[in-house]
Amino acid sequence: MIIANDGVDASSSAAFLSRMLQFGDSMFPIGAFAFSAGLESAIQKGIVINAATLRAFARTALEQAARGDCIALIAAHRAATAGDIDTLVQIDAQVYARKLSEEARTMSVRTGKKFTELGVDVVGAPLLCTWRECIKKSVTPGCYPVALAINFAVQDLAACQAFVVHQYGVATTILGAALRLMKVSHIDTQTILYELTGQVPGMYETAAAARLSDMTSFAPLTDILAAVHTKAHVRLFMS
Repeated sequence: MIIANDGVDASSSAAFLSRMLQFGDSMFPIGAFAFSAGLESAIQKGIVINAATLRAFARTALEQAARGDCIALIAAHRAATAGDIDTLVQIDAQVYARKLSEEARTMSVRTGKKFTELGVDVVGAPLLCTWRECIKKSVTPGCYPVALAINFAVQDLAACQAFVVHQYGVATTILGAALRLMKVSHIDTQTILYELTGQVPGMYETAAAARLSDMTSFAPLTDILAAVHTKAHVRLFMS
């Protein structure tokens, strides 16, 4: 048996890391590629015009996610670890209620439902099966942060790891869309991604110390961009 420097079985650590990478991969088929998280409208309205403004837009999205969805994600991970379905339903309802725009609700619910379904097929844990049934019976909307939390909890992956995957997904959704929407290079997007991932540990500490009641949805510009996007004449993305 190979033991890592911190005393953890290195082979087990490698397995956890591999699964974290699998479920956090941008190629994981939950449909996130169809959304731009408001970037399309931001470009059309001249808010994002170059790599510098793209970096600022993506950083703001990560900060908003850390103050909102990620607080719910951490709380949901605790509930899932305890097998507490009732609390998971309550948390999911609070996530959904804070999605003010139709596009934000659609993105969270569609990706969350698909993530749950794939989790059942790939992982097959009983709690995931129960959560899928709750979604099918409309007991709960099935938002993405909660689906991610349940998936990681049943695999004994930590809340911090789920947080990293969530924030990485927010960043890559925006940066991947940028490559199709504006004049920006792969070097630009990878540089931005590298800078943003360096800020994730601090964001986690803030989110982990927060209570569920601290979760906020205050993002007026994002909501305005979503409203504008709904009526846009030309749309490549669903948000």
